[in-house]
Amino acid sequence: MKPIAVTILTGFLGAGKTTLLRHILNENHGYKIAVIENEFGEVPIDNTIIGDRASRITTLSNGCICCSKSNELEDALLDLLDGVDQGQLEFDRLIIECTGMADPGPIIQTFFSHPVICQRFLLDGILTLVDAVHADEQLNKFTISQAQVGYADRLLLTKTDVAADCEGLIQRLRLINSRAPVYQVTHGEIDLSILFDIDGFVLNDKIDITEPTPLFRRIPQPQNNIQSIVIYHHQPVELKQISDLMESLLLEFADNLLRYKGILSINGDPRRLLFQGVQRLYSADWDTEWQPDEERKSTMVFIGIDLPEDKIRTKFAELES
Repeated sequence: MKPIAVTILTGFLGAGKTTLLRHILNENHGYKIAVIENEFGEVPIDNTIIGDRASRITTLSNGCICCSKSNELEDALLDLLDGVDQGQLEFDRLIIECTGMADPGPIIQTFFSHPVICQRFLLDGILTLVDAVHADEQLNKFTISQAQVGYADRLLLTKTDVAADCEGLIQRLRLINSRAPVYQVTHGEIDLSILFDIDGFVLNDKIDITEPTPLFRRIPQPQNNIQSIVIYHHQPVELKQISDLMESLLLEFADNLLRYKGILSINGDPRRLLFQGVQRLYSADWDTEWQPDEERKSTMVFIGIDLPEDKIRTKFAELES
């Protein structure tokens, strides 16, 4: 049975999540989509807001689903599966719209910690909407706003039709999350091929690092609690060495790491070694062989809170000695 693809829709208060959700549901895409909505602190969702195109709308209201002590999200997911198994419900995609103050981390981990949920659902990607008008102020005041950016597979910049200049903001977003491309969204309208089939949590060799574009005029760089660290290693590494290094990083910084991903060149093996993780959850697997005409270079991306960049780079540099 093919797993049901899941998209998590996040972003700070007022970024335009419901507007985008309405656009997705009303597009002629052929998908049957179910929706889980967390309405805590926001206007309850109903058909007058997003229309009647969803296979089912499940509203969670027992606090924010990222920090509620209950298993409300888990229960809602299992309830959807019961509806499918009993023939009462049919859908092939699920969208979870978070509250504006939600931390995506615990929500993501739900899809890896429950044996039934991780088998029947496949987390496809995290879409983070960013309000171009208010984002700088939100990023300055709220670390959770930075975290939402850090977890993203796609960054969707909204309200660009009224924001005078987004150049500095886009640079800031790329400093926080170097692996998520930035797209502009106007009134919720965007090509759905950008939003779906991302394979953000599938082990593969796709690491799209978007380095900040050089500017011809100086823009003061803001201080971010969350940042990206991109490391390149040009020599093959010993498997035990890299395994010990990753274990030490997780032991020391797991609570600070939001997402991390890499392609490793292992000494004595012709295959790529892929790894990725979310906080303490980590997986690795062998991929295809390196091609004769490509550089055998390890590439690693770490996104986290107050990461000691010099210390992490030093650990990897020591692999060459």
